[in-house]
Amino acid sequence: MYFRHASLALLFSLSLTAAAAAQSVAVDVHVASSSWSEFDGTDGGVGGRVSVKPLPMIGIDADLTWYPSDFPSGKVASFSGQRFEGLFGATIGPKLGRMRPFVKMGGGFVNVGDTPKAYACVAIFPPPLSCTLAGGETLPAWEFGGGIEIDATSKAFFRADLSDRLLKYPGVTLDSKFQRHDDAYYGGAVRFTIGAGLRF
Repeated sequence: MYFRHASLALLFSLSLTAAAAAQSVAVDVHVASSSWSEFDGTDGGVGGRVSVKPLPMIGIDADLTWYPSDFPSGKVASFSGQRFEGLFGATIGPKLGRMRPFVKMGGGFVNVGDTPKAYACVAIFPPPLSCTLAGGETLPAWEFGGGIEIDATSKAFFRADLSDRLLKYPGVTLDSKFQRHDDAYYGGAVRFTIGAGLRF
C-alpha cells in the first residue's frame, strides 16, 4: 500500500513539472487484456492514461487500470476478486505522418485484491502462490514493450500497446510448477491495451 501511494505521489509531481513545459498533454481510456505466466486464463480490465510529451520523441505516461472480475475467471475457486494496476514510464518514438510507433518502459505495481469468497488451501508449507495471494498482496511490476498511436483528427487518436510485465512474487511459496521459492521471484505477464483519447 505504501509503495502504491508513494508511486502515485511521485508521478503526480513529475507530471505537473513536465506539463508546465510540455509540447502536448493527452488523455485516453482503454480496455486491457493480460495473462500471467503463473496462472491460466485471461484478465480483462478498463483504465485510463495521462501522457505528457516534454520533447517531440519522448512521452511520459501514467497508466491506471482496474480489473473487476474474479481471477482466474471461470474457475471454481478464484483467489482474487479484483486487481488494480498502476504503471508509470516513458515512451520513445518519432511522429511519422499520422502515426507514432514507440517503445516503452516503466514500473509500478499490481494490487491483487483478496477473494470475497471462501478459498480453500492445502495445508502444506510453503503454500502455493495462489494461497499466498488470496489474502491480498501488492506486487512490484516492471513493463517493457511498444505500441502505436494513430491520429484520427488533429486532436483525437487511437492507441494500442503490447508489453510484458515482470511481476515480483513473494516468497516463501510454491510456483505453478510446484517449485519452491524461498525468496521473492519474478514471473511474466503479457499485457495488451487498445483505446482512444484526446490531445491538448
